[in-house]
Amino acid sequence: MVLGIESSCDETGAGLVRDGRLLGHAVASSMDEHARFGGVVPEIAARAHVHAAAPVVRAALDDAGLAMSDIDAVAVTTGPGLSGALQVGVAAAKGIAYSLGVPLYGVHHLAGHVAADTLEHGPLPNPCMVLIVSGGHTSLLLVRDLARDPIVHLGDTLDDAAGECFDKVARVFGLPYPGGPAVDRAAREGDPRAVPLPRPLTGPRDDPYAFSFSGLKTAAARWAERHRQAGRPLPVADGAASLQEAVADVLTRKAVRACADHGVGTLVVVGGVAANSRVRALARERCDAAGIELRVPPLRLCTDNGAMIAAVGDLLVRAGAEPAPLDVSVDPSAPLTYAALHPVARPARAA
Repeated sequence: MVLGIESSCDETGAGLVRDGRLLGHAVASSMDEHARFGGVVPEIAARAHVHAAAPVVRAALDDAGLAMSDIDAVAVTTGPGLSGALQVGVAAAKGIAYSLGVPLYGVHHLAGHVAADTLEHGPLPNPCMVLIVSGGHTSLLLVRDLARDPIVHLGDTLDDAAGECFDKVARVFGLPYPGGPAVDRAAREGDPRAVPLPRPLTGPRDDPYAFSFSGLKTAAARWAERHRQAGRPLPVADGAASLQEAVADVLTRKAVRACADHGVGTLVVVGGVAANSRVRALARERCDAAGIELRVPPLRLCTDNGAMIAAVGDLLVRAGAEPAPLDVSVDPSAPLTYAALHPVARPARAA
């Protein structure tokens, strides 16, 4: 029985997984506390994790009908993320693991998003293509054995991530934070062809797997500025629908091409932006046309949660991976190479 703890940003999550099966989980979000600032405030997030960690673990145990003594291993996000937020989760996980005398595993946050799909659809095919899309990350990954093999980065975002683009443009449009869900809601009443927004890095000479959403963000903002300068009301629904269509088009076009180029028959789309209705629909349409199996976790497992971290811990335990050392620390900017992430803080050298 693996307890997973997630605290990389503004959600405090705990989940319990055994043999690939999710038995219980709980999430507490501090999103409402950040909304008036238009984005996550690291200090507020860290303080919220301090208050939520113990109740969330208890809620996950209650959801599963288990006791603390039933836990056989603890997995925790050690990076990437907000430094203070990560440290709260790691401290909580260490306390639980040491008090129970069970092993502790450090987990890469993005590997958690990949593993989230296994809780709904079973083991990942070997190999599979993974598109991670969230507020801070947009990457195309070639994944084999998640617990044992290195993860191959085919392409990453060169600037803004897809979710970051949604958040920033939503603010320009006058929509609330978080921007992704707000854009999705507004787009339902709009025309996705109303605004001719660019599709970045989709030209014949561009990197076929890299992403860039900064220019798209700027184009949408300039469109809104022109309307306001001319004294015309801003057609928010059309702008939202056109922005969403551009993002979904770029993401799914590149992901399906990567599958074809590498002979991979399964595409897994994960991360917070995987909850976007147009991203899911267009991915389904294009995968069906290309004969590719599409796997997307349910909405409750797309955003940050402890269940996905427990899923990685469960895979690591079953693969016989080494637990984290006693002095495991956090790495707020850790690259994704392996699912296990066991950074150790090094003392600064004296001048």
